[in-house]
Amino acid sequence: MVKTLGIGGVFFRAKDPAALAQWYQTHLEVAPVPTGPDMMPWITEAGVTVFSPFQEDTDYFPEDRSFMLNFRVANLAAALAELAGNGIESSSIETMEGVGKFARIHDPEGNPIELWEPAAP
Repeated sequence: MVKTLGIGGVFFRAKDPAALAQWYQTHLEVAPVPTGPDMMPWITEAGVTVFSPFQEDTDYFPEDRSFMLNFRVANLAAALAELAGNGIESSSIETMEGVGKFARIHDPEGNPIELWEPAAP
């Protein structure tokens, strides 16, 4: 059996890939794909990654989207305050006992993004 070491990338279609990559870099510090030897790729911190296919009729994220990104954050309240200061609205703020705190934002093309502050071990 092949042993997968982690996620190597997330690839999806966009109306304006350059603008969307810039939005992710500006607001979530996700570095774009390097285009030269002096650019660094986005390097994540070690932590939990959840890989979870959902039923096709799920209402956990919008029906017109086939995926949702989930990013771990260290402090959800601070992240939401900073994003709100940049005009980015959040919703669906909730806590799951033993799992952590969650909130939903959307990128400029309407893709759902879940921010997750994992529960302390």
